[in-house]
Amino acid sequence: MLEMRPACERCAAELPADAPGAFICSYECTFCASCADALDERCPNCGGELLDRPTRFGEAPPQRPASGRRH
Repeated sequence: MLEMRPACERCAAELPADAPGAFICSYECTFCASCADALDERCPNCGGELLDRPTRFGEAPPQRPASGRRH
């Protein structure tokens, strides 16, 4: 299950789990759409491709909430 980090790692923009507009690499580094565009869809941490993060609709199981940890 994805960690669903709550903010862009580059500009700190809010990225709620239930909203579109987040991009992630295979290590789940998380960026907003503007930063992903500025980075040419490449993760500055690992060099991996940044792809659309799926949105999480409805309530997540209590044992699997979206992350509150910022990077």
